Amino acid sequence: MASNKIAKLSGASPDELELSVAHALLDLQNNVPELKKELAALQITGAKEVELGAGKKAIVIFVPIPAQKAFNRVQARLTRELEKKFSDRHVVFVAQRRILSKPTRRQNPKQPRPRSRTIKAVHEAILEDLVYPTEIVGKRTRVAVDGSKTIKVFLDTKDATSLEYKLDTFSSVYKKLTGKNVVFEFPANVDLF
Repeated sequence: MASNKIAKLSGASPDELELSVAHALLDLQNNVPELKKELAALQITGAKEVELGAGKKAIVIFVPIPAQKAFNRVQARLTRELEKKFSDRHVVFVAQRRILSKPTRRQNPKQPRPRSRTIKAVHEAILEDLVYPTEIVGKRTRVAVDGSKTIKVFLDTKDATSLEYKLDTFSSVYKKLTGKNVVFEFPANVDLF
């Protein structure tokens, strides 16, 4: 029954972590009356465990893009409940997006590549998904002398107390998914943005 909560692409079989996440979602659907209606139609496409360092781990749950708005409606409550079930692990929801390669001379696509499928747009959307309950109020790209880039992301200060403990998780997950270094902060002076 838990396998009904997983919609894998091309019929691939789910792994152990995905099954445990699906089972937890089914548990919440059956036992929490406020979430029953919202979770009934929702499915996930996958789950991945990310090492944060110092023995900590995070679970990244991938959801289909059409169902992302439905997940966002219950995401705060769902994240809290799943973090209780998977103790000592943070839970993050990210939409399953596709990156299309740049068309070359040999490829002759019938239609142009949509902007939402470019690597830049997908990485920006992943950043928005990671921090969802809060909003990104500013971004800076810092280029070091050796050429390495670090993105500084400033989050809305009204959510500082509820998200302070997850900032390292966001950085590690974004690094794992995109390969880019990012630092999340709450701005000291809000008037600058």
